Amino acid sequence: MKRKSIAVVGAAETTELGLIPNVSQIQLHADAALNAMADAGLKPADIDGLATTPEWTPVLANYLGITPGWVDGTMVGGCSFMLHVRHAAAAINEGLCRTVLITHGESGRSRVGVGGFAGNRASLEGQFEAPYGIMGPTTVFTIPALRYMKTYGVTEEQLAMVAVVQREWAARNPRATMKDPITVQDVLNSRMIAYPFRLMMCCLVTDGGGALILTSAERAKDFPRKPVYILGTGEAAESWMISQMEDFTTSKAFRVSGGKAFEEAGISHQDVDHLMIYDAFAHLPLYGLEDLGFCKRGEAAAFIWERNTAPGGKLPVNTNGGGLSYMHSGMYGMYALQESVRQMRGIAPAQVPGARISVCHGVGGMFAASGTIIFSNEAP
Repeated sequence: MKRKSIAVVGAAETTELGLIPNVSQIQLHADAALNAMADAGLKPADIDGLATTPEWTPVLANYLGITPGWVDGTMVGGCSFMLHVRHAAAAINEGLCRTVLITHGESGRSRVGVGGFAGNRASLEGQFEAPYGIMGPTTVFTIPALRYMKTYGVTEEQLAMVAVVQREWAARNPRATMKDPITVQDVLNSRMIAYPFRLMMCCLVTDGGGALILTSAERAKDFPRKPVYILGTGEAAESWMISQMEDFTTSKAFRVSGGKAFEEAGISHQDVDHLMIYDAFAHLPLYGLEDLGFCKRGEAAAFIWERNTAPGGKLPVNTNGGGLSYMHSGMYGMYALQESVRQMRGIAPAQVPGARISVCHGVGGMFAASGTIIFSNEAP
């Protein structure tokens, strides 16, 4: 993709975040979409490209009253929206559409209008992993986390520090779900969920959503908001089965996706002012920092412990509070993208002074997939 050929011209989250028992999942998509359109000064008829999940693209198109000529329903878990951004950028560059709306909405806590889910016993994971007792993300994600901790000597205290730093950022964000200060001991005293994850090391369960609108950089100057340009993108998939990871201490999908985005952007790590790393659980920022190349293998826990990613640190990470303290309705990637856009617009609640480049990195499934988007606020 040509650097800075595509821009974000609309970005917004749902009107409410957290507990929204009176709004269905598809209404959350529509609310976020209308808010993003208002942000961009557009109406539904202006949209000719649509990407969404977990709702079906045709269902949402009909609900919004639009007939897009380009659609994307890619679903690889929580980083799906990073992939939507990448695919939309390619489509706009190829002239397949001009104005793409990307939406997310989940009634993760209230479960209003949510489709059913049942494990498939005939699937690979149903045959070869489920019999060993795994019961969803908390028990699946512990497997690589435990290996990582053993290999590099990472302590429970260091893992807890990830949650402490995230809460410090959340305290600066009025929209964050959890804002009260916490200590390492508070995290270690919280209820055990699945060793080594205690309650405060696990993501929130909330309702909400968000939406983005992309168009060409050439058209972006005509929109009311300051454009946020796309410097580089990457995506990758490794394995839906945690047992088939190449190495439990590193994510191949992270390395491929991040490497591609940095190569495309033509930047170095020293150029990055702001970083978002999907943090469904406390170990994920450790993998992100290392697999993206900001830290050497095994050094991320100490990097966070020394407050390099905290307010006032040299590399601000997850400045909205992350999935641990801000929002996590099930697929967190959209919220990470929203914060990167806010930082590049200069309007984030915990704004990083002078930030020019933001890297937004996501995970899908339990290290199954990854998406990376690099943003800039400097015009081409």
